[in-house]
Amino acid sequence: MPVPTTIKLHKASRTLELGYSDDQTFQLPAEYLRVMSPSAEVRGHGRPVLQTGKLHVALVNVEAAGRYALKLTFDDGHDSGLYTWDYLFQLGSEYPQRWQEYLDQLTASGASRDPEVSVVRFTP
Repeated sequence: MPVPTTIKLHKASRTLELGYSDDQTFQLPAEYLRVMSPSAEVRGHGRPVLQTGKLHVALVNVEAAGRYALKLTFDDGHDSGLYTWDYLFQLGSEYPQRWQEYLDQLTASGASRDPEVSVVRFTP
């Protein structure tokens, strides 16, 4: 299990930086972490709930949860779900694929990352 050796919350850029002993680092945007939350609210007890309108979400707190995870608190009030070391490493190493899948799901559902935008579809 890869455990980060450094954890930095960059509030201005709304990213969480994770550094590992092999000099690998990940810059994970707050929006990405929020929409990929391991919480039951997002995972939906086996039926994932697509998260929309999280473009401007920020991390307000990061704290250790024992020796195996982080508890992240977001400015939209979301603070459930523990991000285990394994899950955080997966999120970092699989970022491009996971992010594209999320964007594809938004497009397919006619939803938006921006909370101020409602997507309107016209069908012929």
